[in-house]
Amino acid sequence: MSGAGPIPGFVDLQVNGYRGVDFTSPELEAEALAGACRELLHHGTAAFLPCVITCAMETYRRNLPLISACLGRPEFEGRLLGIHLEGPFISRAAGAVGAHAPQWVLPPDPGLLERFQQWAGGRIRLLTVAADAAGAEELVRCAVRMGITVALGHHMAGEADLERMACAGATLLTHLGNGAPALVPRHSNPIWAGLACDLLAATIITDGHHLPASAIKVMCRAKGARRLAVISDASPVSGLAPGRYRVAGNDAQVVLEPSGRLHNPDLGCLAGSSATMLECMNHLAGLGFLGREELEAVGFHNPLRFIGLGPAAVRGPRQIDYDPAARRFSLTRA
Repeated sequence: MSGAGPIPGFVDLQVNGYRGVDFTSPELEAEALAGACRELLHHGTAAFLPCVITCAMETYRRNLPLISACLGRPEFEGRLLGIHLEGPFISRAAGAVGAHAPQWVLPPDPGLLERFQQWAGGRIRLLTVAADAAGAEELVRCAVRMGITVALGHHMAGEADLERMACAGATLLTHLGNGAPALVPRHSNPIWAGLACDLLAATIITDGHHLPASAIKVMCRAKGARRLAVISDASPVSGLAPGRYRVAGNDAQVVLEPSGRLHNPDLGCLAGSSATMLECMNHLAGLGFLGREELEAVGFHNPLRFIGLGPAAVRGPRQIDYDPAARRFSLTRA
């Protein structure tokens, strides 16, 4: 991982859409999906998991085969590595549900997960589930048997919940520090529990809006570079100009500020990120908490390892340079 010259583009475990294309929209079309994927892959992301969030059953039935077919295109071999299913097995609790539509949240159901995987042609690679949901343990075991990596998030889980799910086979925390209420009990909350659980690695959103620098610093120290991966949590609004938009996946009005902050004014919460992995990695690099090799680990190697893959699984061109003096990544010049 050391040495000068270009490094691989980044691997993103959570992309909800790009440039107006919503992967959870009931109106998602095959060519629009492929176009959004091509576009993102030219902006420093070497490979990623398209993410489908909590939605109506008919949308799962429609979109999972559609996304799976896109993953099967030869042009996306080694670039689209699987599907991330974030929900519907999450918490309905205010704050914990985040920007997901609570009416579509469901209790853990291994049979339904098997149906999802059939619709997806076996391409679901990552599942986010609430650790404190009744029946989550059985769901985690089912997912692991199916070869799906399980992450825990969008919950109010405590230490015992996380340890129980880790023993069942869960290995990750989804966007630690987010997917939780703005106000939580001082000591007993899912953020402290997640930081303290050595059995679980974590993904974090380093877009400059989801987490303050102090929280990122603590997470880097608590988890260490080997147990951390950056994700963009890119919204369908990412890549668009500031303004007001409707996100079809959860039928919500969101506002993209000139600063890049994307939020739902009605719910008073963030609504995903407007950033790419390149932008997230540059924010993290600029903080100075991690060296070059550690940055490459959290942006490329760890995301792959967390879903059971190695560097050879990515077949995209090397497209990233790193300037250690400026602490900044840039697209490689042709």
